[in-house]
Amino acid sequence: MTTKLFSTMTALLLGLSASAQGFDNLPDPIEDVNKVVDNTPDSIAKALMSRPAPGSSRKGNNPVLYLIGNSTMRNGTKGDGSNGQWGWGYYANKYFDETKITVENQALGGMSTRTFYTDLWPAVREALKPGDWVIVSIGHNDNGEFFDKKRARAVIPGVDPDTLYIGFNQRTQKTDTVYSYGAYLHRYISEIRAKGANPILMSLTPRDAYDDKGKIVRKPHSMWAAYMAAVEGVPYVDLNEISGQKLDSYSHWKEQYHFLGDKIHTSKFGAEMNARSAAEGLWQSQNPQLKPLQAMMKNVEPEVYRVDRSSGKPAVFFTGDSTVKNADKEEDGMWGWATQAATVFDESKITLVNAARAGRSTRSFIREGLWDKVYNSLQPGDFVTIQFGHNDICPITDAKARGVIPGTKDTLHVYHLDNDTYEVVYSFGWYLKKMIDDVREKGATPILVSLTPRNEWPGGKVERRDDSYGKWYREVVAETGVEFVDMHNISADFLDKKFSVKKLPADKAKAQAKIAQIKEKAGAKYFKKDHTHASKLGAQMNAQSMAKGLRANGSELAKYLKKK
Repeated sequence: MTTKLFSTMTALLLGLSASAQGFDNLPDPIEDVNKVVDNTPDSIAKALMSRPAPGSSRKGNNPVLYLIGNSTMRNGTKGDGSNGQWGWGYYANKYFDETKITVENQALGGMSTRTFYTDLWPAVREALKPGDWVIVSIGHNDNGEFFDKKRARAVIPGVDPDTLYIGFNQRTQKTDTVYSYGAYLHRYISEIRAKGANPILMSLTPRDAYDDKGKIVRKPHSMWAAYMAAVEGVPYVDLNEISGQKLDSYSHWKEQYHFLGDKIHTSKFGAEMNARSAAEGLWQSQNPQLKPLQAMMKNVEPEVYRVDRSSGKPAVFFTGDSTVKNADKEEDGMWGWATQAATVFDESKITLVNAARAGRSTRSFIREGLWDKVYNSLQPGDFVTIQFGHNDICPITDAKARGVIPGTKDTLHVYHLDNDTYEVVYSFGWYLKKMIDDVREKGATPILVSLTPRNEWPGGKVERRDDSYGKWYREVVAETGVEFVDMHNISADFLDKKFSVKKLPADKAKAQAKIAQIKEKAGAKYFKKDHTHASKLGAQMNAQSMAKGLRANGSELAKYLKKK
């Protein structure tokens, strides 16, 4: 056994560990060796109140799945995204049947393998019952000093069971012993088993860091955790590798937005990805010990559109709002143009998939998982039309949470929504660029489509929104090189040709009456119920505009149009 005794320090702090003190005078947050300032420990009282009491989620005699980790698993004081960062533990319950098992995120930002074990683990251990499950995925904060005033959270790298350091811990004002990473994992495993529960070791989430080969860095903790899992005979999931492979497959732009604020903590996108990776690792494991847990899982297989690929035809996915897909039932009702796509596309050559959803904006279409369903369904050679805008101008924080930041810059802001949740909202152009990038990643072709014109006639001509959405579309086109069909102006040209006047009467009242007359005539044929939604004939008109734009572009998708 190797022992190193550190000299004791006489500087006084608070006395006692974090779990025993009053939390009212903790030290200020400091920057660690990863250049990260973790603000959770300085407000640990609120954090502890936000974390569920261990075992409190248990339903009857059902088991509980406990998550043991740090800020990559539970971020911010309350873990509610108020700082724009999310931990993956927030989304883990999505993959488990709550009628069979509950998931408790017991992680806390700033904790290391060692400090979680000394400060928070006793309460979790006490709550364990036979049949429970515990995922231990912790280690990002295992660096720094062993016995300093601020953190005192470092562990000895590696898995040596015999190496230890003894010294005076200035944080706790006690003599302390520090063990290796592997030794702490051994303690968790032994104590979980002693309670009749089931331990699972899981490697850490990846960082936003590349190696000299341009790949996401794999942390050595993965090797150590895998070794301990093998030695102890417990299931192991290499979360670091599963998520790392996904990040490696993304564009650099996409990889970066999975993190927020620094190179360790994740955005909602990154947290959701890591939660899915963790679930996939558990679900796909061949370790027989995990079969009971796998029987309590759900939603692991990605949701996709069931597209018949037997003929070898490509598919075109139409995305957008109610102008693309509406009720589409009553002959005299409201229709989206993609329901009439068969009037211009040859279905013997291409499969039409209308994935649009009424009432959605770029933001809500992505947030609700509607975009992921399209993304998961794509195969090389497919096409995706991307057409949003009518709902993106809505309020940002209201109940529908659809509004976006105007413009196309890669800007974002954390908003406190009216339902008392937090969301990072990006610009209109950012959401479009995300969709474009996602489609290209899958080997498919994105086509940006401008929004349909509205039944508004300022100056006797149909409204053109070229100074807002039109401008933003073109900025995205210039930045990404995406194919663009300007349905807005193609359809507007058609409507102007039928209904516009060259000059309105000079008299204001007569001019307003003339505009009302034009609006009524256009609305009677091409719109339905309001100034936005199309009649069936209007939907067919917009479909014809799509075809016209594709032909003018010399688009690859134009090859699948019906012959004139």
